[in-house]
Amino acid sequence: MIFTYRYCRMLEEGSFRNRTADFVLMFVFGAVCMICFAFFVNLLFLGQAFTIMLVYVWSRRNPFVRMNFFGLLNFQAPYLPWILLAFSVLLGNAVYVDLMGIAVGHIYYFLEDVFPNQRGGFKILKTPSLMRTLFDPLPDDYQRLPEEQPGGFQWGNQNNRPANENNAEHNQEQNDNAENR
Repeated sequence: MIFTYRYCRMLEEGSFRNRTADFVLMFVFGAVCMICFAFFVNLLFLGQAFTIMLVYVWSRRNPFVRMNFFGLLNFQAPYLPWILLAFSVLLGNAVYVDLMGIAVGHIYYFLEDVFPNQRGGFKILKTPSLMRTLFDPLPDDYQRLPEEQPGGFQWGNQNNRPANENNAEHNQEQNDNAENR
């Protein structure tokens, strides 16, 4: 759970910043692929494979981050899924669970980051506009209606003061400056 939380958070704050719909599409793509692969390997619980998929995508998008494994092994981020696989094998877990997560993560990474940047490549995974409408934040040029704004008074906001108050204050400052000379 800690790995899932940590790498989801780092992905969401990093490469998926202000792109929540794309983040949800990655989840849906990973879930569908893993469910399809799970039929062939007779796997019921996909949580560990999903976590490894998230780790793989994060590690490929952050290739220059230095990692430390239990204070013993220093390496760069792209090796993290493979080190977790080796550690999982040392603990006696099944290899195919982590390999399935790495495979699905690599498929997503290839379709999203590698293939569109190749000569003649194009974006295969396109986020539907319905998902963008549901999940992405509103554009910056959106003007909130007065009834949507909390409060009702803008205490201390100098720009919203009536013109005669600003003029009176300005005149008072000029008079004070003239007296001080």
